[in-house]
This record gives sequence, C-alpha cells and structure tokens, in this order.
Amino acid sequence: MSFRAVALGGGHGLHATLTALRRVTDDLTAVVTVADDGGSSGRLRRELGLLPPGDLRKAMVALAGADESSALWSTLFQHRFGGTGALAGHAVGNLVLAGLFEQLGDPVAVLREAGRLLGVRGRVLPMCTEPLSIEADVTGLDDDADVVRRIRGQVAVATTPGRVQRIRLNGPGGPGEAPRGCPEAVEAVLAADVVVLGPGSWFTSVLPHLLVPELHDALVRTSARKVVVLNLVPQPGETDGFSPELHLDVLRAHAPALRVDAVIADVDAVPVPDRLRRAAAALGAAAHLAPIAVAGAPDRHDPTALASSITRALAGPGDETGGASSTTLQEDRTSRGGEAPWR
Repeated sequence: MSFRAVALGGGHGLHATLTALRRVTDDLTAVVTVADDGGSSGRLRRELGLLPPGDLRKAMVALAGADESSALWSTLFQHRFGGTGALAGHAVGNLVLAGLFEQLGDPVAVLREAGRLLGVRGRVLPMCTEPLSIEADVTGLDDDADVVRRIRGQVAVATTPGRVQRIRLNGPGGPGEAPRGCPEAVEAVLAADVVVLGPGSWFTSVLPHLLVPELHDALVRTSARKVVVLNLVPQPGETDGFSPELHLDVLRAHAPALRVDAVIADVDAVPVPDRLRRAAAALGAAAHLAPIAVAGAPDRHDPTALASSITRALAGPGDETGGASSTTLQEDRTSRGGEAPWR
C-alpha cells in the first residue's frame, strides 16, 4: 500500500503518527506546529527570533533513515547538553536548526538541508514560516468557576490548572494578526490522499492547525481521507478530566466546517463507545476502536498497531472495532495488558 500522507501535529504525538505511517508509505509529509515557547526551543526563539525548533527536530528524527550515518545524526540531534552553563538543556539538533535558520533564512530550505543529514524519508514542513503565539480562554482559575481568564503562551496553556474553553492563534505581530500558513504545507494537504490529525497536546499541538486560515481551508477542501487519532490518556493541565468524545466536541467547536472520515481510539481508553461513536458521527466519521497502546505503557502508542488501525480505517467505513472481530480484540487486549486510563 502506498499513498501520499500528511500528518499534522507536534511533539511526541506527531512522532508517534510519523513512526506509524512510515511503516505503510514512503510518501510522507509532516506539518509541524511552531508556537512552542518553553525549554530549549523557547530560549532560542526569544534570543534569536527564530521558529522554535524542538517539534521540527522531533519530526525529523521520526523520519530519519536507518543507515549508520543517519542513525548517528539522529542520535546527535536528540542529545542534550548537561551541566549548568549556557548550553545546558539545549538539544544539539535545536542548535543545528537555529544555525541553519540564520544561514539560509527560509525555514523550508533549512528543513530540506537538515533532512539530508538525517536521511529523512519524506518531508518536514512548518505549519507557518514565522513563530506564532497561542492564547486561551480559561475558566476555573477564580473562586467563581464561571469567570473567564485569558492566558497567553504555549507553556501556560499546556499547564493551566483551569479548564481551557477556546484557543486562538496570533501571528508574530501579536493579538489580532492572523497567522499565515506555509504555502508548501497547504499544497501538501491539498495533494494528499490521507491526512492524519493527532494524537498530541490537543489545544497546543493539534487544534492550532485548524486556526491557520489557509490550512483550515485546505483541510476542508482536500479530497484526502481525513483521520483523527485520539490520545491514550488525558494530558494533565491541558485536557485533565476530558473524555475521549469531548476531544472531538472541542475539535468540532474550533472548526465546524471540517468533516472527518475516521476517528481512531484505543479500545481500552474509551469507557462508553456509544458516546464516542456519536461524537465521531457529528464530524461525519466512523469510529475505529482497537488496542493501539504499547503493552505495559498505556500512555504510548504502539507504532505497528497504530499503522494497522490507520490502514483498516482507510479501507472503508468500519464498525466500532475498526474491522477486527471482538474475539481478536479481546485476545489482543489480553496479550498487551493494561487498563483503561479514562476510567
């Protein structure tokens, strides 16, 4: 099976999707969020005014070649400096990308050149070619639980103890400036056979793609089959207490015009399948439930299992179990182990 696939997201969630998709296709493009303002990426962004490189780096490593040279560069890109000096906490790959940004200027060219070092199969593209900022309306931060506060910044949104109601994206000019999509990313979505959204930090890695006008329009217009992959567990802070179906309700609230073909979730992570099926149907999608978590690590997607679930979802509308029999699912659950993290 070979098809043109585009995966949208950021961080570890996008890494999981890319690792799965590369098992079933070589024509693969990652479209990565660029709003990170924490850690090494945040420091480089503030000091140099560049795109935050961390999520771009992780996507490149996920698509790196398997030969000896590529493996060495991939390991080096992930290496972080220790100690307490100026380099402490920086990933080598972040610094390499930052240097290339200053040398070449064009982020797409930067990622193309870095991809050659890692023997990347496919492409890595930024969602936008300029760094963005996220702001959110949050409740639950005051004694009056209905009071809405506005917080700004990816880290602040991801770690808020309140409940995120809605997010917005701002361009480099600040509030009121709409972000501009990377043209190559927009073209990739329009030309794709398959587009995969999620898993990942829902408000700071997944939904931002839908708030870039050009990308939103491309996702609505593309003839590609669109697949949403849900998280295995709620994220402390950002989606603490969210049910699987609430993730879909939030997605629909931020992009009501978006129609989806399939929603994939771990069968042990969905306590009430009927609710998820209804939430998926509201997006135009069929729900596909299967055991897709790593045995003994219920917060990590199994790349091979996820690849199989995506393949089954693309084969056509399935039943609740994504085309597998209930007996097979039960046997798979038993062999993998693990309890439902949503319960």
